[in-house]
Amino acid sequence: MELFLWILGAALIDALLGFAGIFSFYLRDDMVKKLAFYLTAFAGGALIGGAFFHLLPEASEFFEPLQMSLLIVGGFTAFLAIEGYFHWHHCEDCEIHPFTYTMIVGDAIHNTIDGLVMAAAFIASIPLGIATALVIIGHEFPQQLGIFGVLFHGGFTKQKALIYSFLAQSTVIIGALLGFFLAASSEQFASMLLPIAAGGFIYIAGADLIPEVHKSRGAAKVLTFFTFILGLAFMLWIKLTFGG
Repeated sequence: MELFLWILGAALIDALLGFAGIFSFYLRDDMVKKLAFYLTAFAGGALIGGAFFHLLPEASEFFEPLQMSLLIVGGFTAFLAIEGYFHWHHCEDCEIHPFTYTMIVGDAIHNTIDGLVMAAAFIASIPLGIATALVIIGHEFPQQLGIFGVLFHGGFTKQKALIYSFLAQSTVIIGALLGFFLAASSEQFASMLLPIAAGGFIYIAGADLIPEVHKSRGAAKVLTFFTFILGLAFMLWIKLTFGG
Protein backbone atom coordinates (compact mmCIF):
# COMPACT_ATOMS: atom_id res chain seq x y z
CA MET A 1 0.00 0.00 0.00
CA GLU A 2 2.84 2.40 0.81
CA LEU A 3 4.40 1.80 -2.61
CA PHE A 4 1.09 2.50 -4.33
CA LEU A 5 0.70 5.79 -2.45
CA TRP A 6 4.23 6.90 -3.40
CA ILE A 7 3.54 6.18 -7.08
CA LEU A 8 0.11 7.83 -7.05
CA GLY A 9 1.37 10.86 -5.12
CA ALA A 10 4.25 11.46 -7.55
CA ALA A 11 1.89 11.11 -10.51
CA LEU A 12 -0.61 13.57 -9.02
CA ILE A 13 2.11 16.18 -8.45
CA ASP A 14 3.29 15.70 -12.02
CA ALA A 15 -0.29 16.04 -13.32
CA LEU A 16 -0.65 19.42 -11.59
CA LEU A 17 2.10 20.75 -13.87
CA GLY A 18 -0.60 20.90 -16.52
CA PHE A 19 -1.64 24.14 -14.83
CA ALA A 20 1.76 25.74 -15.47
CA GLY A 21 0.17 28.17 -17.89
CA ILE A 22 -1.96 29.74 -15.17
CA PHE A 23 0.60 32.57 -14.95
CA SER A 24 -0.81 33.88 -18.23
CA PHE A 25 -4.02 34.97 -16.53
CA TYR A 26 -2.05 37.78 -14.89
CA LEU A 27 -0.69 39.12 -18.20
CA ARG A 28 -2.29 41.07 -21.04
CA ASP A 29 -3.38 39.01 -24.04
CA ASP A 30 -0.91 40.75 -26.36
CA MET A 31 1.95 39.88 -24.00
CA VAL A 32 0.77 36.28 -23.78
CA LYS A 33 0.60 36.02 -27.58
CA LYS A 34 4.13 37.35 -27.91
CA LEU A 35 5.39 35.00 -25.21
CA ALA A 36 3.49 32.09 -26.76
CA PHE A 37 5.45 32.58 -29.99
CA TYR A 38 8.74 32.02 -28.18
CA LEU A 39 7.31 29.18 -26.12
CA THR A 40 6.32 27.50 -29.39
CA ALA A 41 9.95 27.68 -30.52
CA PHE A 42 11.11 26.30 -27.16
CA ALA A 43 8.58 23.48 -27.37
CA GLY A 44 9.81 22.59 -30.86
CA GLY A 45 13.36 22.24 -29.59
CA ALA A 46 12.20 20.34 -26.51
CA LEU A 47 10.22 17.86 -28.62
CA ILE A 48 13.16 17.21 -30.96
CA GLY A 49 15.45 16.88 -27.96
CA GLY A 50 13.01 14.63 -26.17
CA ALA A 51 12.81 12.33 -29.18
CA PHE A 52 16.54 12.11 -30.00
CA PHE A 53 18.12 12.51 -26.56
CA HIS A 54 15.64 10.58 -24.41
CA LEU A 55 13.09 8.37 -26.16
CA LEU A 56 15.18 6.89 -28.99
CA PRO A 57 18.31 6.07 -26.93
CA GLU A 58 16.04 4.32 -24.43
CA ALA A 59 14.17 2.48 -27.20
CA SER A 60 17.43 1.30 -28.79
CA GLU A 61 17.89 -1.03 -25.82
CA PHE A 62 14.76 -2.97 -26.77
CA PHE A 63 14.66 -3.03 -30.58
CA GLU A 64 16.80 -3.83 -33.57
CA PRO A 65 17.47 -0.81 -35.84
CA LEU A 66 14.91 -1.84 -38.47
CA GLN A 67 12.25 -2.59 -35.85
CA MET A 68 12.80 0.78 -34.20
CA SER A 69 12.77 2.57 -37.55
CA LEU A 70 9.41 0.99 -38.42
CA LEU A 71 7.92 2.05 -35.09
CA ILE A 72 9.25 5.61 -35.52
CA VAL A 73 7.79 5.82 -39.02
CA GLY A 74 4.58 4.31 -37.65
CA GLY A 75 4.38 7.03 -35.01
CA PHE A 76 5.18 9.74 -37.56
CA THR A 77 2.52 8.41 -39.95
CA ALA A 78 -0.05 8.05 -37.18
CA PHE A 79 0.34 11.68 -36.20
CA LEU A 80 0.19 12.71 -39.86
CA ALA A 81 -3.12 10.85 -40.10
CA ILE A 82 -4.42 12.42 -36.88
CA GLU A 83 -3.64 15.91 -38.09
CA GLY A 84 -5.05 15.08 -41.51
CA TYR A 85 -8.31 14.11 -39.84
CA PHE A 86 -8.55 17.44 -38.05
CA HIS A 87 -7.67 19.31 -41.26
CA TRP A 88 -10.46 17.44 -43.02
CA HIS A 89 -12.99 18.38 -40.36
CA HIS A 90 -11.94 22.04 -40.07
CA CYS A 91 -12.29 24.79 -42.64
CA GLU A 92 -9.18 26.42 -44.06
CA ASP A 93 -9.76 29.67 -42.18
CA CYS A 94 -10.73 28.10 -38.86
CA GLU A 95 -9.58 29.75 -35.66
CA ILE A 96 -8.11 26.59 -34.14
CA HIS A 97 -5.03 25.18 -35.91
CA PRO A 98 -5.16 21.38 -36.25
CA PHE A 99 -1.61 20.99 -34.93
CA THR A 100 -2.91 21.88 -31.46
CA TYR A 101 -4.74 18.55 -31.33
CA THR A 102 -1.72 16.52 -32.40
CA MET A 103 0.25 18.35 -29.72
CA ILE A 104 -2.28 17.26 -27.10
CA VAL A 105 -2.18 13.63 -28.28
CA GLY A 106 1.62 13.60 -28.38
CA ASP A 107 1.88 15.10 -24.91
CA ALA A 108 -0.63 12.58 -23.56
CA ILE A 109 1.45 9.66 -24.89
CA HIS A 110 4.63 11.21 -23.53
CA ASN A 111 3.11 11.62 -20.08
CA THR A 112 1.78 8.07 -20.09
CA ILE A 113 5.36 6.92 -20.65
CA ASP A 114 6.55 9.17 -17.82
CA GLY A 115 4.03 7.50 -15.53
CA LEU A 116 5.26 4.05 -16.49
CA VAL A 117 8.87 5.11 -15.90
CA MET A 118 8.06 6.56 -12.48
CA ALA A 119 6.16 3.44 -11.43
CA ALA A 120 8.97 1.15 -12.57
CA ALA A 121 11.49 3.24 -10.61
CA PHE A 122 9.41 3.16 -7.41
CA ILE A 123 8.92 -0.59 -7.77
CA ALA A 124 12.71 -0.98 -7.92
CA SER A 125 13.14 1.18 -4.79
CA ILE A 126 11.43 4.17 -3.22
CA PRO A 127 14.61 6.35 -3.22
CA LEU A 128 15.11 5.63 -6.92
CA GLY A 129 11.45 6.45 -7.52
CA ILE A 130 11.76 9.79 -5.74
CA ALA A 131 14.87 10.71 -7.72
CA THR A 132 13.21 9.71 -11.00
CA ALA A 133 10.05 11.66 -10.17
CA LEU A 134 12.08 14.79 -9.40
CA VAL A 135 13.91 14.52 -12.74
CA ILE A 136 10.64 14.10 -14.64
CA ILE A 137 8.93 16.94 -12.80
CA GLY A 138 12.00 19.15 -13.27
CA HIS A 139 11.90 18.95 -17.04
CA GLU A 140 8.11 18.86 -17.32
CA PHE A 141 7.51 22.35 -15.92
CA PRO A 142 9.19 24.36 -18.70
CA GLN A 143 7.92 21.86 -21.26
CA GLN A 144 4.34 22.43 -20.07
CA LEU A 145 4.84 26.17 -20.36
CA GLY A 146 5.85 25.53 -23.97
CA ILE A 147 2.83 23.33 -24.65
CA PHE A 148 0.49 25.93 -23.16
CA GLY A 149 2.12 28.49 -25.44
CA VAL A 150 1.59 26.25 -28.48
CA LEU A 151 -2.11 25.76 -27.69
CA PHE A 152 -2.66 29.47 -27.13
CA HIS A 153 -0.69 30.35 -30.26
CA GLY A 154 -2.77 27.78 -32.15
CA GLY A 155 -6.04 29.52 -31.35
CA PHE A 156 -7.17 28.19 -27.97
CA THR A 157 -8.36 30.65 -25.35
CA LYS A 158 -6.20 30.80 -22.22
CA GLN A 159 -8.86 28.91 -20.28
CA LYS A 160 -9.20 26.18 -22.89
CA ALA A 161 -5.43 25.88 -23.33
CA LEU A 162 -5.05 25.44 -19.57
CA ILE A 163 -7.75 22.77 -19.36
CA TYR A 164 -6.43 20.73 -22.29
CA SER A 165 -2.85 21.07 -21.07
CA PHE A 166 -3.93 19.64 -17.73
CA LEU A 167 -5.93 16.82 -19.32
CA ALA A 168 -2.93 15.79 -21.44
CA GLN A 169 -0.61 16.04 -18.44
CA SER A 170 -2.95 13.98 -16.24
CA THR A 171 -2.37 10.89 -18.40
CA VAL A 172 0.76 10.44 -16.28
CA ILE A 173 -1.63 8.99 -13.70
CA ILE A 174 -2.82 6.37 -16.20
CA GLY A 175 0.77 5.40 -16.94
CA ALA A 176 1.63 5.22 -13.25
CA LEU A 177 -1.36 2.97 -12.50
CA LEU A 178 -0.56 0.74 -15.47
CA GLY A 179 3.03 0.50 -14.28
CA PHE A 180 1.91 -0.50 -10.80
CA PHE A 181 -0.80 -3.02 -11.68
CA LEU A 182 1.00 -4.47 -14.71
CA ALA A 183 4.51 -4.41 -13.25
CA ALA A 184 5.52 -7.63 -14.97
CA SER A 185 4.68 -6.35 -18.45
CA SER A 186 4.93 -2.57 -18.05
CA GLU A 187 8.49 -2.43 -19.38
CA GLN A 188 7.46 -4.15 -22.60
CA PHE A 189 4.42 -1.90 -22.93
CA ALA A 190 6.51 1.22 -22.35
CA SER A 191 9.19 0.12 -24.79
CA MET A 192 6.62 -0.08 -27.60
CA LEU A 193 5.46 3.46 -26.89
CA LEU A 194 8.95 4.98 -26.88
CA PRO A 195 9.74 5.01 -30.64
CA ILE A 196 6.09 5.64 -31.55
CA ALA A 197 6.02 8.73 -29.34
CA ALA A 198 9.39 9.80 -30.75
CA GLY A 199 8.00 9.64 -34.30
CA GLY A 200 5.05 11.74 -33.17
CA PHE A 201 7.32 14.29 -31.52
CA ILE A 202 9.43 14.59 -34.68
CA TYR A 203 6.31 15.08 -36.78
CA ILE A 204 4.82 17.77 -34.53
CA ALA A 205 8.09 19.69 -34.29
CA GLY A 206 9.04 19.40 -37.96
CA ALA A 207 5.63 19.78 -39.60
CA ASP A 208 3.94 22.24 -37.26
CA LEU A 209 6.06 24.08 -34.71
CA ILE A 210 9.21 24.85 -36.70
CA PRO A 211 7.19 26.33 -39.61
CA GLU A 212 5.54 28.62 -37.06
CA VAL A 213 9.01 29.77 -35.98
CA HIS A 214 9.79 30.68 -39.60
CA LYS A 215 6.94 33.19 -39.56
CA SER A 216 8.94 35.53 -37.29
CA ARG A 217 10.77 38.49 -38.80
CA GLY A 218 13.85 40.58 -38.03
CA ALA A 219 15.30 40.37 -34.54
CA ALA A 220 12.41 38.16 -33.44
CA LYS A 221 13.51 35.52 -35.97
CA VAL A 222 16.97 35.35 -34.41
CA LEU A 223 15.50 35.20 -30.92
CA THR A 224 13.05 32.41 -31.80
CA PHE A 225 15.91 30.42 -33.35
CA PHE A 226 17.94 30.67 -30.15
CA THR A 227 14.83 29.82 -28.14
CA PHE A 228 14.52 26.65 -30.24
CA ILE A 229 18.17 25.86 -29.53
CA LEU A 230 17.49 26.50 -25.85
CA GLY A 231 14.76 23.85 -25.92
CA LEU A 232 17.21 21.39 -27.47
CA ALA A 233 19.96 22.30 -25.03
CA PHE A 234 17.65 21.96 -22.04
CA MET A 235 16.67 18.40 -22.97
CA LEU A 236 20.31 17.52 -23.61
CA TRP A 237 21.30 18.98 -20.23
CA ILE A 238 18.65 16.86 -18.51
CA LYS A 239 20.01 13.78 -20.27
CA LEU A 240 23.67 14.46 -19.48
CA THR A 241 23.02 15.55 -15.91
CA PHE A 242 20.44 13.03 -14.77
CA GLY A 243 20.38 10.42 -17.50
CA GLY A 244 16.60 10.88 -17.59
